[in-house]
Amino acid sequence: MLLTSRGRRIGGRVVLGVVSTLVLGATGYAWSQLHRLDTGIVTADVIPPAAQIPEAPTGQPLQVAQNILLVGLDSRTDANGNPLPQNVLDSLHAGSSDDGGSTTDTMIVVHVPAGGAAATAISIPRDSYVDVPGYGKHKINSAYSRARASARSHLSGQGLSGPQLEVAADAEGAKSAIATVEELTGLTINHYAAVNLAGFAALSQAVGGVQVCLNNPVHDSYSGANFPAGPQTLSGAQALAFVRQRHGLAGGDLDRIARQQAFLAGMAKNVLGAGTLTSPDKLSALVDALQGSVVLDKGWDVLSFAQQLHGISSGAIAFVTIPVQSLSLATPADGDAVKVSPQQVKTFVQNQLSSSSVSASGGSGETSSPPGTNAGRVKPIAVTKSVNPPSDTPAGGTPQQPVATNATGCVN
Repeated sequence: MLLTSRGRRIGGRVVLGVVSTLVLGATGYAWSQLHRLDTGIVTADVIPPAAQIPEAPTGQPLQVAQNILLVGLDSRTDANGNPLPQNVLDSLHAGSSDDGGSTTDTMIVVHVPAGGAAATAISIPRDSYVDVPGYGKHKINSAYSRARASARSHLSGQGLSGPQLEVAADAEGAKSAIATVEELTGLTINHYAAVNLAGFAALSQAVGGVQVCLNNPVHDSYSGANFPAGPQTLSGAQALAFVRQRHGLAGGDLDRIARQQAFLAGMAKNVLGAGTLTSPDKLSALVDALQGSVVLDKGWDVLSFAQQLHGISSGAIAFVTIPVQSLSLATPADGDAVKVSPQQVKTFVQNQLSSSSVSASGGSGETSSPPGTNAGRVKPIAVTKSVNPPSDTPAGGTPQQPVATNATGCVN
């Protein structure tokens, strides 16, 4: 069976899964709520045995560094393979059940070093043109959908149908996405968490919304984004529109990544410091949102993981983006794509993970980019003291150390 439900599992959308699990070991009530997930969290067998991490003794700090792939799926089915109702899709400005194609709209690798005192979240632009194992060079967001479509056709021919067919095909898509990210970054992925459109909306609403800030007002009929400039609190369909918009943004997907990072930093602040764990109503709503919304890898014992990381704070989560060489690479069959250098990406990733400031305190700020790249165009957004845009760091400068307070930096 490729997909199961199992207790002691919790997770969430790009970084939301990590943000939630980092702190859900704080109180006895939190633990009781986690156990309520026994029949609600869906898991898939997508991590090979060689990449699985042995469980550490209960209560001990994280003993081995871990890499977690978090994806946001442009999927019109829930975690159990059932189609999302059309009224839900309409409220999310998600079109019909035939739209989307199950691509990965968001891909973030979260690295947690041994000791568990910090985390680095590395965003990968969805249109990055990379090697997709078994399929040649394509946009990275299609790694999931290509393998999923191939597996769906094969399994359908064997007589599988309905939700079972969808979840089995999803598992193959996840394996392809994992392999592609490993090929690009040089990292071994140890854990996997995915959420669909409706799941993200539910998660953002469960924590009472997230404060964000826009430099300018926006109106986008494609995503449903219609927001004034300045700070504001978003949840549900509005939150989804905020992180999905790319039409009308000068930086396209890079500006969308900046929004995702800003939103996730705000989410970290909410979950880690706004009483979510001590409020029965908020915590219960979060658990309800996770049930049926999230798919995790089968081998992830998140209760143990949460115990090992419960001391982390929102200021110890750094957000960065891989270096980009061009936003308009013409491709033979995939249209314009984002040009990246695999070797440059691997070097960048290793530099980020070996940074003493990140490993020691999880500090975040804009780092210098390799010559000839656009990596600096997307600033690593962290929870900061003001709603003003973070200032640029001169090339070779020291990354800023943000202080967790009430708002995030403004974005486009």
